[in-house]
This record gives sequence, C-alpha cells and structure tokens, in this order.
Amino acid sequence: MATRVAVSDGGNKKTSRVRVAVRLRPYMNKEDEKSEGPCVRGLDSQNLEIINWRNATETVKYHFDVFHGEQTTQQEVFLSSVKPILPHILNGQNASVFAYGPTGAGKTHTMLGSSEQPGVIPRAVREVFKLVKAKDESDGWDYSIGMSYLEIYNEKVLDLLSPNSHDLPIREDKDKNILIPGLTHMNITNFADFDKHFVPATLNRTTASTKLNQRSSRSHAILLIKVVRTQQQLPHRQQTGKLYLVDLAGSEDNRRTGNQGIRLKESGAINLSLFTLSKVVDSLNSGTSVRVPYRDSKLTRLLQDSLGGSAHSVMITNIAPEYKYYFDTFSALNFAAKSKLIVNKPFTRETVAVPVLPVKRSREERETGGSGTEPQKKKHKEEKKSEHDGSSLIICLELKEKQRELESKAMLFSQLAGEKSITGQEPDFENKTTALRRKQSDATKPNKQQAVVQPLQVSQRQPLQQLLVVKKQSVCVKKKEETCSDLIESLGGKENNTKSAWESQLDQSMVDQSKQKILQILNTGCLKELKSLQQIGDKKAKLILGWREIHGHFTKVEDLIQVEGMTEKRFSSFMKANIVSAMGK
Repeated sequence: MATRVAVSDGGNKKTSRVRVAVRLRPYMNKEDEKSEGPCVRGLDSQNLEIINWRNATETVKYHFDVFHGEQTTQQEVFLSSVKPILPHILNGQNASVFAYGPTGAGKTHTMLGSSEQPGVIPRAVREVFKLVKAKDESDGWDYSIGMSYLEIYNEKVLDLLSPNSHDLPIREDKDKNILIPGLTHMNITNFADFDKHFVPATLNRTTASTKLNQRSSRSHAILLIKVVRTQQQLPHRQQTGKLYLVDLAGSEDNRRTGNQGIRLKESGAINLSLFTLSKVVDSLNSGTSVRVPYRDSKLTRLLQDSLGGSAHSVMITNIAPEYKYYFDTFSALNFAAKSKLIVNKPFTRETVAVPVLPVKRSREERETGGSGTEPQKKKHKEEKKSEHDGSSLIICLELKEKQRELESKAMLFSQLAGEKSITGQEPDFENKTTALRRKQSDATKPNKQQAVVQPLQVSQRQPLQQLLVVKKQSVCVKKKEETCSDLIESLGGKENNTKSAWESQLDQSMVDQSKQKILQILNTGCLKELKSLQQIGDKKAKLILGWREIHGHFTKVEDLIQVEGMTEKRFSSFMKANIVSAMGK
C-alpha cells in the first residue's frame, strides 16, 4: 500500500510561466504570385514584426522568450528552448514541448526533423538518457524509462505503437493525473531501443497531401516519455516524471487547401480542437473563476497538465514568411502572445511505501521463545486446552455436589420451622446464622454458566419484566411493519398512476408515430437535430453520436437507456416531453 504526497521545491509552491519560442521558416525558392517578399521579419533574438494588414505602412511588433530566425539550426532550437526543462523530469516533475502553427509552417520538421537534421523529439530523448547515465550510482536511486505514442485523429485517441487498437478513453485519477487505459507502454534502455519502436510507429501516423503541403499531418501526435526513479533504501520513495512531446496538426483554410470529402472532415476536426485550445488559453488568461473547457476536446484534455497545470511547458510557434500565409501567421502570433501569460504550478509527486508494523506474538510463542514448527505449537496449545478443560470439569462437579447438599439442608430447616409454628411450640433449635452465601473460588470466576440460587422475590419479578419488554417490542415492530407496508403500497400505486396519467389520455397510434419520429432522429440525425429534441443538450447529443458510432443504429427508442447518463427516470421524462411536444405540433 502506498500514499501519494506532494513535495515542492524549497518548501514553497513555485510557479512556472509557459515559455514561448517563435521559429520563422525560410522563404521558399518559388516566388509568390505578387512577388511582394516576406510579410514578417525578425528584429533580434526576442522581437519580430509583421506588416499591419489594416495599414501597409505600419508594422505590429511582438516580444517572446526566444525568436529563431530563418537561419536557425535544429541544434540551436533544442539548446535554447527545450534542453533547460529536461532536468525537471528526473526530479519527479512533468515537462511539455509542443509545436503550434498553420499547416506548411514546419512544425513536423521542428519536432521530428530528418536523419541529417534530427528535430526536438530525438534530441530530447537522447538527452534524457544522457542525464540518467550521468547520475552517480551512489546517489541511492534506480532509474527506469518508458515510452508511449498516440495520435488524435478525428477526435479519436489511437495507439501508434499498436496500430490495430480502437478509440481509447481518457480518464482522470483521484490525484488529477490524466490516464489513458489500454495505451501501450514500452520500457526502453537506450536510444537505439527507442529508435527501434519510434520510427515504425511514426509511419503509422495519418498523413495526406494538400495544395499547401505534400505531406500534411492529419492528426495530433503525442509522445510520452516517463522516467521513474526509486529509492534503493527504505522507505523506497518513488518519483515519476513525464515528458510530453506534441506535434500538433496545423490549422487549415479549406478554400486554399482545396480539401474535399474525408480531407474536409479531417480539417474540421483539426480546426475544432485548435479552436478549443484557443478557448482554454483565453479562459486561463481571463483572471476570473470561469470554467476552463479542457473536456471540450481530446487534445485539450491531454494538454491539461501543459497549460495551466503542473508542467514546465514550452510552446514553439512555427510561422511562414509568405504573404499567402499572412492571416495564418498573424493569428498564430496572437495565440502565442496570449499563451506566454499562462502560469503553471509544477510540483513533485512521489509515492512512499507505508511501513509494515511487526505482528504481536502470542503468549505461548513468547514462552517458548518463538522456536518450533507450526504443528508442534498447535499440538502444545491443544494439550494445554484439554488440561484446562479437564480441571474445570472436576471443579464444576464438586461445586454442584456441594450445592445440592446445602439445598437439602435448607429445605429440612424450613420444614421443621413450619411444623413448630403450627403446633405453637418453639423449635428445638434456632438458626441464628446468616443466610448461606456461596463464595466463588478463583477457579470458577470465568465460568458464567454455573447455577446460582437467587431469592424468591427476584426470581418471581424478573419474568414479569421480561414479558413486559417483549410485549412492548412486538407492538412497535408490528406498527413499523404496518407503516412500511402502507408506504410501499402507496408508492407502488403512485408509480402506476404516474405511468397511466398522461399515456391513457393520448391516442396509441399517435404515440407510436411519435416514437418512430424520435427513433429516426436518434439514428440519422446530426448534432443539431439531436439537440432539437426535448431535454437533449450538447453533451447528451455527443454521447448519443458516440454510442451510435460504436454500436450502430438504435433498434428501438428504449435502447436510449444504454447511453451514459440516461437513467430510467430521465428516459421517462424525455419520452413524455417529446411525445407531448410532437402531438402538440
């Protein structure tokens, strides 16, 4: 058994602002249509400016933690933006790096890179192994490293290490940690082991060609590196640090990408999740206690620790210099400027084993010094018990014999006293001694079932008291049973009356037609049509769509009870409201 305790550095709960870096992609060799040149340029290592679209003679300036120009190498991006946060993972804290920007701006190149120019992900994993290896073996900690890799495609969480897996759920434990039950987790011992699993999994990611990008990412990819360190000595403390490396899909303008069919559906899911991400940032920056819509999207649910949570976060915003990307670049810069105001509260979570208390030995074990095998101890205990039972039986028989002798003497004395009182003569002797009182010996004190001679008055009064108490209890129980039975009958009658109160007043054929209309909407209706039903909101409509996608069409209206959160009482209220509403129309 283990307990989880929160440990903060230095005794105070520290805060960490989200660091934002902006990387400008090089200008393509192919000139744009108007040959207007770049619309954005860097001023120094932290500032850049973009032309004001309202007035071409003015520019809008931005200030960030780091600005990477067109000539910045992959190594420089990693050293200045990513490497400083990696040591926190070995101390049981979380870290997060994610690339943001429009499609075609170079996010995947920044995160993955190529064999000649590796990106942030391979460099960060190599650095983690390097940090673990540099730890002195005498520091008293053992380290283990594992990896998981997933993608969010059309609002479905898919395991890239296990391509045949289905949509995985997202859960949250009692400590507010985000969990994905069923997600593959592989232990890795070196970078070659990581590369062996990561490269094939990357090929499983969903990509497609658009007018703006020959190999456009159609999903958000998230790589999780987990470092667990365990104390070698008692109390065997265990600390877990997580590194999230996220390659987001780019926002798309379908008018320029020419998306149709399934590409259009993919871009809709991508833009919706990125819009939810923007709402999360706005809510965190509002400064009021408004609800942060983490649960409105699978992406924001997984990034809950990275934005406003318990992680050291870095966002690398990728932008393009061409004028055709102007509004995408302008929107990305505004989002980056808002994101750098978010403050996280990272802390260390560690598991401490509860010490096992020693078992108290019995008296027999202490007397024998705890030696001997278990059968011998049991035999010795049984012998002692049999000896004790035999001696108690002998003492009990002797006491019963003595008791009968005393009772016979007492009866003889009472008979003699009665005869003398009838004849008027005095008795031959007078008993001036006190009443006989049996003194309990030490051996008979534990035996509570022995017979005791009690005075006559007490023995006559006690049964009357018991009879009175029993009679009173029986009356109370009887009344209580009658009350409960009446209540159950009234409730049953009320329930039956409730069902017939509104259905009996309606034409059965009209009720059946209304049910068929409701069933048709449940099976073929979109999100808006489902929300048009009475008592069906946005959340319940999404649950119905999810159930329909997994199980198929509803065979009957009553199958709606199988949807999460739809109880029988809510279903009855739902049917009454919709049938009455349909017949009223």
